[in-house]
Amino acid sequence: MRYRTNEGELIPIIVLIILNLLVFLAVNICSIFLSINLLPYLGLARANVFIEPWTLVTTWFTHADFWHILANMLTLYFFGSFLNSLVGTRYFMLTYFIGGVFADIFILLFSNPLALTIGASGCIFALGGALAVLVPRQQVYVFPIPAPIPLWASVIVGFLILTLMPGVSWQGHLGGLLFGLLAGWFMRRRLRPIIY
Repeated sequence: MRYRTNEGELIPIIVLIILNLLVFLAVNICSIFLSINLLPYLGLARANVFIEPWTLVTTWFTHADFWHILANMLTLYFFGSFLNSLVGTRYFMLTYFIGGVFADIFILLFSNPLALTIGASGCIFALGGALAVLVPRQQVYVFPIPAPIPLWASVIVGFLILTLMPGVSWQGHLGGLLFGLLAGWFMRRRLRPIIY
């Protein structure tokens, strides 16, 4: 089932990836060469959000280490390009950024007030949640599983595995995922499917 197609339109995804990489480079250059830790000024913490409101947005573009940004950017590329080709750039961008807002809300409601949260995962889980509703039976490969599994299962199992890992913001992931599921339901009802 296809909803609408903007195949080949990767510009929004590439722009988001470049912004994340630029922030990652800035954080690491300042840390290595200037001994300045930018993470407390870019990450979201309930204790500081009223004096640093920009962190509601900068947290989505900030990553601490190579593996964190690599995993998030690969997932953003695959989920983002797939969702963008299904529903178009407008719905893709709305899902991504409103998913980030929902992630922020869940972080502020349920995290330790002093915990610092960074990463694009909440936004990305919103994309995954939307895809899980729009194309639940789409088969995908997930390392290290050698056989394809339904997309909905990969999103939910990925969420559950990450929830069990120490130091991971399950709150942000949950907020993004719940919004993504809601957005997927909305788009499935609103956008006229084209059967092929």
